Amino acid sequence: MIELEIVPYLPVTKRGFKPRAPLYEIINAILYKLKTGVQWEYLPVESLFCNEKLHYKTVFGHYRKWCLQDVWKSCWIQTLKNNKSNIDLSSGDLDGSHTTALKGGQQVGYQGRKKRKTTNALYLTDRQGLPLAMSEPVSGNHNDLFDIEVSFEEVLGTLEQAEISVDGLFINADAGFDSQKLRDKWENKGIIANICPNRRNGNADANHYFDEKLYKERYSVERTNAWMDGFRSLLNRFDTTITSWKGFNFLAFIVIGLKKFYKLKMSR
Repeated sequence: MIELEIVPYLPVTKRGFKPRAPLYEIINAILYKLKTGVQWEYLPVESLFCNEKLHYKTVFGHYRKWCLQDVWKSCWIQTLKNNKSNIDLSSGDLDGSHTTALKGGQQVGYQGRKKRKTTNALYLTDRQGLPLAMSEPVSGNHNDLFDIEVSFEEVLGTLEQAEISVDGLFINADAGFDSQKLRDKWENKGIIANICPNRRNGNADANHYFDEKLYKERYSVERTNAWMDGFRSLLNRFDTTITSWKGFNFLAFIVIGLKKFYKLKMSR
């Protein structure tokens, strides 16, 4: 699967030395790190490589290079584009996630509710709970509505690149997203907002559309969070750079997506 779905979208090296091990083995080593959360220096390279045993620093070097080139996001966009028929956009869910940042780094701030430093990002999923896109991470001292217009444009940008239309899409969001600015933006994009009214806003009597039955389907995004937490490198953030952190997120999207897509294809 790695050779068919990931390797073809890696940039071809034009200068310098070519990798001494097959690309699929290097990616497999990176996926091992993603899943187990093991520190780079403890990668079991003797078991992960068949012939040429790469040093863990070489594996990390490849990962960082591909992160800086935004390869993992590009690969995910291509995967979405190739499997649009398997995405369920009868409705979607938007949610924010605060991840504990144990080593500090870029976009890290103290989050009072978690009582520790975190990084916050927005995630959009389809009706199946398949993660579709994420916003640019921000420091955890910001709430989900911080710079929401820009954050949601980043989410939409991923879908647009994958040639996925959001016109007419229902999106569930909890009361933390109850903002007139966000509602207006969604309306301009043709998105139907199903946002739980926030009584603290003092607009409980506002005549906003809200479907309680559809909102109850929002459990799927919580299940998605559990899937993401199954990747130990995402459960807690050890990466100090945002590019590395985003890279692991998009790699998790790829793994979750390919498993679901292949399962659907096998069932037909």
